[in-house]
Amino acid sequence: MTHVDPDAGLLAPGRAGSPAESATSDAAVLRALLDAEAGLTRAQAALGLAPVAAADAVTRAATDERRFDPRDLALRARSGGNPVIPLVADLTAAVAGEHAPYVHRGATSQDILDSALMLVAARTLDGLLGDLTRTESALGRLASAHRDTVMPGRTLTQHAVPTTFGLKAAGWRSLVLDARDRLNTVRAALPVQLGGAAGTLAAFGVFGATNAGELTEAYAAELGLVAPVLPWHTLRTPVADLAGALAFTAGALAKPAADVLTLSRTEIGELSEGAGGGSSAMPHKANPVRATLVAAAARRAPA
Repeated sequence: MTHVDPDAGLLAPGRAGSPAESATSDAAVLRALLDAEAGLTRAQAALGLAPVAAADAVTRAATDERRFDPRDLALRARSGGNPVIPLVADLTAAVAGEHAPYVHRGATSQDILDSALMLVAARTLDGLLGDLTRTESALGRLASAHRDTVMPGRTLTQHAVPTTFGLKAAGWRSLVLDARDRLNTVRAALPVQLGGAAGTLAAFGVFGATNAGELTEAYAAELGLVAPVLPWHTLRTPVADLAGALAFTAGALAKPAADVLTLSRTEIGELSEGAGGGSSAMPHKANPVRATLVAAAARRAPA
């Protein structure tokens, strides 16, 4: 029997096959969880709180994703409410021997989960930022090419006074640049989370840390994230900032999508997608499928 992915994206053509899909998949989350665990042990080793050999052993075990089954972890996560608990058990078993006690040492599940999700966000944003750069460049070329292409301006959906398509494309580009600026700001501020059992970092002191702030900074350096001023697992500002920037980006892309959908209507016919989508019953149609997918994504984003 053929194995069927529980979410292959069959009903999500806007997501299926996209770089963001793979960057936020279960496999990507598992990779980030393992990276967060290994990074913590390496940070401790960098400060003399764990043997370098232990950091190497944990990193080697975490690198071999074949040892870990995302579906099995998900099912076992039901008993404790999160996948870190079964993951730690499996990673500890994979390390085994004298170095096994250094897995997850001093951390709590929320430290690893939040740090991993920030890693997922960082890796996804890196791809999105590249996409936005290409988009603004394409829109810049479009605005320049059509700076003198006259079209009706509209207010409240009705003809107003003339404008140019170049100006409209320049407006689209301005929104994309604003979105890129906001995502760059958020990307540069994504933090690790490290607080221990109650957010006090006390457990790390038990294991020899004399300056918990140094450990947080070392952990951030290992993961390529930012060291926060305080543990933030109950202070969700980073998540809100990320959500706000992504929502703005979806809205910024929804504007040109909405314009294309309107101006490519048969009775208007001022725009068309370069290669429209087909119809199963009407071969003469060239549907604005790309604009439809972007608009649909933007409507879902606020939720």
